[in-house]
Amino acid sequence: MIAQYFDIIVLLLVVVVIYQRLKGLLGTRPEGTESRKISDEDAAKIFDIIMKDAQKEIEAEKTENPTEPKAPEEAVNLTEEEKIFRRIPGFDKETFLNGAKRAFEIILEAFNKGDTETLEMLVSKNLLKKFQAVIEQRRSEGITSETDFIGFDETEIQKAQITKNDIAAITVKFVSQQVNMLKNAEGCVIEGDEQYIQSITDVWTFEKSLTSTNPNWLLVSTKKQ
Repeated sequence: MIAQYFDIIVLLLVVVVIYQRLKGLLGTRPEGTESRKISDEDAAKIFDIIMKDAQKEIEAEKTENPTEPKAPEEAVNLTEEEKIFRRIPGFDKETFLNGAKRAFEIILEAFNKGDTETLEMLVSKNLLKKFQAVIEQRRSEGITSETDFIGFDETEIQKAQITKNDIAAITVKFVSQQVNMLKNAEGCVIEGDEQYIQSITDVWTFEKSLTSTNPNWLLVSTKKQ
């Protein structure tokens, strides 16, 4: 009787041994665990979401400033400019002015060198076209521009507003000391003097969309005073 089932018993033993070996090699996974592997791209997206949420929390804490509560009546006494600043997420006046001064130097240098790639990252498309037109005209005439930037005498916000389209616009007046020259193809000075330091007043307007994820301000207009 037993002999009739001997082959089946042996087969079952072989199956059990193979299962135990596979279990040792592969290990086990709790029930309900998803087997799909998260790709590097998905991981990067998750990390990006986490970092953005963390940044929002930091900005919220700075805005609320629980350590220095403000009385409700103080909001009534705010100037129109200060009310606008409060509507710009994460805005700090001192930080903005320091950034504006740095942008002024970089844009000025890029314009004089004809560096349109740098300008493209810092100015609006319309202003970029105007800059490019001047740069191309100078190149066609063999004219080069040289500027020795000495420093700022004054930097102040003249105007701040938020449009109906949620565009924040801040106009800044820069008073700076510069030495400017234009030279022809032969290297001769045709405008300016390397010995003459000019006090120049520029009024620049920067814009930023309050609904955009891009935190950068773009220069949209310039004029001399």
